[in-house]
Amino acid sequence: MNKNIINIKGLKCKIEGKEILKGIDLQINKGEIHAIMGPNGSGKSTLSSVLAGKDEYEVTSGSVDYMGEDLLELSPEERSWEGVFLAFQYPVEIPGVSNVNFLRTALNERNKHKGSDPLSAKDFLSMVKEKSTLVGLDNKLKNRAVNEGFSGGEKKRNEIFQMAMLEPTLSILDETDSGLDIDALRIVANGVNQLKSNENATLVITHYQRLLDYIVPDFVHVLYDGKIVRTGGKELALELEQKGYDWIKEELAV
Repeated sequence: MNKNIINIKGLKCKIEGKEILKGIDLQINKGEIHAIMGPNGSGKSTLSSVLAGKDEYEVTSGSVDYMGEDLLELSPEERSWEGVFLAFQYPVEIPGVSNVNFLRTALNERNKHKGSDPLSAKDFLSMVKEKSTLVGLDNKLKNRAVNEGFSGGEKKRNEIFQMAMLEPTLSILDETDSGLDIDALRIVANGVNQLKSNENATLVITHYQRLLDYIVPDFVHVLYDGKIVRTGGKELALELEQKGYDWIKEELAV
């Protein structure tokens, strides 16, 4: 039985003529949490954007196999329907569209894509009640327009709530810890941990080690100048916290 969820080989991309990713190799299997760390400008958010299907990035070579499909050939909508979820570093506001309506539409579009029936109102509301408890999202936030007027922490909680509702196969968290205080960080991490299963995987992209105190990764990868230059366990994140990233640059220069 194939446990592989995503297999990235030799991925290179550029934006406005500048090469950002210079040959990414990464395999993530079911049940795994992978963390990607690196200094600003190393390509972390670019990688998440390419996997999500943002069209301003031009893939120049390499392949991305997702559950037996060529991910790069799928539209952003198709990627979502097939179980790829991206939590943004800066979640967008959608004025005039309530959280619950947004999610019900997203779930029913996915069901339509898979040939399933739409969710009944009863089943949907039962699901909302269950999943919102994971991240402490209150009724006021659930019924407000998506992220409109939310604090930074509320926006991140809301994204993990969306993740819980959509039940993705691959979740990509792009610097979800950015701007969070300790209490919000714990709530968000708790939601991520509770959603982990043997049938899904998570890619956590972060600049700092502190998130990994709460979401313990199976593998930590260092992304530097568009390439993964080091892979290890949780202890690698601690080493980066202690030494910073300059020692990586010095080591590569030897």
